[in-house]
Amino acid sequence: MPFFRAPFLTANDRYIGKLVLVPMIGTFVLAASLLVLEKMLRLFTFVAAEGGPIGVVFKMLVNLLPEYAGLAIPLGLMMGILLAFRKLATSSELDVMRAVGLGYTRLLRVPYIFTVVLAGANLLNVGYLQPLSHYYYEELSFELQSGALGAAIKVGEFTTLKDKVALRIEESRDNGRELMGIFARVADDKGQVLAISARSGRFLATRDSPDTIILRLTDGQIVQDGPTLMSPRILTFSSHDLPIDLPEVAQFRQRGGKEREYILPELLSIGWNKGVPETIRNETQASFNYRMVEVVMMLLLPLLAVALAIPPKRSTSALGVFVSIVMVVAYHKINQYGQDVAALGRVDPTLALWGPFMLFAALIVWMYWRVAYVPGGQAIGGLERVFAKLSAGLRRLFARKRLRGEPAPSDEEFTLAA
Repeated sequence: MPFFRAPFLTANDRYIGKLVLVPMIGTFVLAASLLVLEKMLRLFTFVAAEGGPIGVVFKMLVNLLPEYAGLAIPLGLMMGILLAFRKLATSSELDVMRAVGLGYTRLLRVPYIFTVVLAGANLLNVGYLQPLSHYYYEELSFELQSGALGAAIKVGEFTTLKDKVALRIEESRDNGRELMGIFARVADDKGQVLAISARSGRFLATRDSPDTIILRLTDGQIVQDGPTLMSPRILTFSSHDLPIDLPEVAQFRQRGGKEREYILPELLSIGWNKGVPETIRNETQASFNYRMVEVVMMLLLPLLAVALAIPPKRSTSALGVFVSIVMVVAYHKINQYGQDVAALGRVDPTLALWGPFMLFAALIVWMYWRVAYVPGGQAIGGLERVFAKLSAGLRRLFARKRLRGEPAPSDEEFTLAA
């Protein structure tokens, strides 16, 4: 890659950059895929219940990607750096680098280049892409429920169109192009009623009136009844065109109905405008601070990753990987809670969102200082000792069971227990 050939990067920087890049991209893809798959099943159920085309599911998922990227980008960045430095530490390469005078701060040159680039991408994402994609997602959902996406008539059920036509279809073939076992009841304002049954039929579009479609029926009967007729009339036909007026589709609202749909300049102009109602100002200020604090926190993730990547000497413990994921996800949820509370006006938005940031930042700086500048220091040394004692206790317990002749647990059971 051209980036790794830049003249200001040493061979050591290029090596670290390659170690960071692969797990970073892998974690980002994995996290985004898991979030999308979790939502896909519910969207398929929702679209099927509304009778809409399957293709709209993938359009809705595309509009969800910026929302999921807001968490996947920081998580991928941190895991890429953490796994890279963990590999260096467990293979003793990190000790060699430090022995020749390379400190942790110097080793973080390339990770911070990645961080600045991804922080800018995340700022673009939360500031512009997420508001637009959220609006388009809501629009697709509205059009699906209102029938604007061409929702299909459900087979085996009566469907009412404009309160004048009741239609029931027994079977659909060739992806809806051929309809079998059709029954229709058509009423007019004068009380005339037509009961129509046909063996088959198909829908045809009309050029003259886009609000009307033609249902062409074949091999059926028409029974006409009404107050002016002495007895019902019966007509047999081989082909009959039944015009059907499409229901009017409501127009979706303009963008900006929710604070999540405002881009950053709009949040700034609304949130600090004294002429705007206080409830709206609280919501927009909370949204602006939430988006900014999520981006700024990314600048501290390399320090957190390094602090949690270095296991104790003669240990390959992966506790830091688990702790890092918990911390990032928990902080993300705390920010979401702070935004909700600030939007209600219960807490000042600056305090609700930048207060936890300052505490989290102080914790990260302390953890990095312990690892980088305290000889033999460990950021989570206490947790490592507790984890080691717990693992040793479980091993002794299973060993005693084996001595008593009890069946030994499988590797999977021991892993779950540990």
